[in-house]
Amino acid sequence: MKKSFLNQYAGLAKALVIASMLSPLLSFGQAQTLSLQKAIELAQGRNRDLRIDSINIHKAKQQTAITRGLLMPNISLTGQFQHYFQKPVFFGLNGNTSNSEKIGYGRFGGEDIGAAQISLVQPIYNSGAKHEIERRKLLEKQSQLSFRQREVDVVAQVKQNYVQLLVLNERLKLQKESIVRNQKALNDSRSLLAQGRALRVDTLRAYTSVKNLEPDVLRLTYALQISQQQLRNLLGDVSETDYLLSDSLELNANESVPGEDGTYKLSIQQRPDLQILSLNKEINDKEIELYKSARLPVVSFISQYQIQTQTNQFRFGNAAYPPVFYTGVQFAIPIFSGNQNINKIALGKIERQQADVIYNNAQEQLKTEVKQVLASLIETSERIKTQQNVSETAELSYSITKYRYEKGVASRLELIDSEFALTSAKSNYLEAVYDYLSSKIELDRITGNVKDQL
Repeated sequence: MKKSFLNQYAGLAKALVIASMLSPLLSFGQAQTLSLQKAIELAQGRNRDLRIDSINIHKAKQQTAITRGLLMPNISLTGQFQHYFQKPVFFGLNGNTSNSEKIGYGRFGGEDIGAAQISLVQPIYNSGAKHEIERRKLLEKQSQLSFRQREVDVVAQVKQNYVQLLVLNERLKLQKESIVRNQKALNDSRSLLAQGRALRVDTLRAYTSVKNLEPDVLRLTYALQISQQQLRNLLGDVSETDYLLSDSLELNANESVPGEDGTYKLSIQQRPDLQILSLNKEINDKEIELYKSARLPVVSFISQYQIQTQTNQFRFGNAAYPPVFYTGVQFAIPIFSGNQNINKIALGKIERQQADVIYNNAQEQLKTEVKQVLASLIETSERIKTQQNVSETAELSYSITKYRYEKGVASRLELIDSEFALTSAKSNYLEAVYDYLSSKIELDRITGNVKDQL
């Protein structure tokens, strides 16, 4: 019995040692400290949407390289072999007889025919290829701007998610503090009720207050889990890492709201999506020039060197290989293509007009967005000042009411109302901070800013 007990104790001790050795690794895989700057850097390097747009840049560059090949020489080597079971026929060699309308023919040549040729085609003048290359370069620039716009959006989403996590943590902390205060009040009510110094209705009211707060804790806990998952998706993290945020909800009281005109001009200069809309107009112009160039001739330099032979019974070793070599210029002039070029040019002009309207509409919408976000910054800034004052006042009021309640001067109902006012004031302050920081994030997104500060 003693030996069995010692064996069990040794096994338990061994398990504890192994668990203590693995605990740092397990904790590292489960939780990780994360700053906002680090989160943005991780998103810029691992976000899947950014990786997709980065691949699109490489695709656009490759398309440009393919298009450049239209102006480069085209060299090809071809060969062929044919075996005739009956020799080739050539008509008109024997003349016509007077009593027959049939054309005479003869068979001669080798049964086995082989040939090889190397050809060269070098474009000399191809206006369409030139315009297509220029259009492809613009599309390549467009893919780079699309990547920058995606980066702006991803950084804004990371900031928004980071702030949301900070606020949710603070709200959960606030809710737990409220439960602690109400739980203490419930315990006091039960004690006074047992002493006959309080009414049962006070205890029931305190119990109801505690139970009403518990669902909010559960809701905030699940909201934190969802927000953590959203952050992992933004960072391209496929693990189940829980991030411990190292930054805090700090506000710069001396920060001023930028002017509307300056913000609008900065957005026009920096926003990649507006630059894409402006670039679309240039792309439409190149497409119109491309359609027009389809009516122009294409001139190419051509050359070919050919070796051919004929023999019988596959005796290529004894056959002759006479060469044929020529060079020249080839041109193709389009005459009529079913009015396709005319209709394509008309279509290009319509798309150009549409691009102008889309760009002008985006500018007008930008004015509204700038006005809204700046108004939100001003409003939330003032709301923060008000709610901060209200929160300080509510905290002082709760302290006084609690002191009066402990001295038997204030009623239990006054204490509950004071605690609820304190919780609501702090919650409203957090909401104002969240709205203010969200407005700052939206301002960065509107101006195309990817800085890591809030």
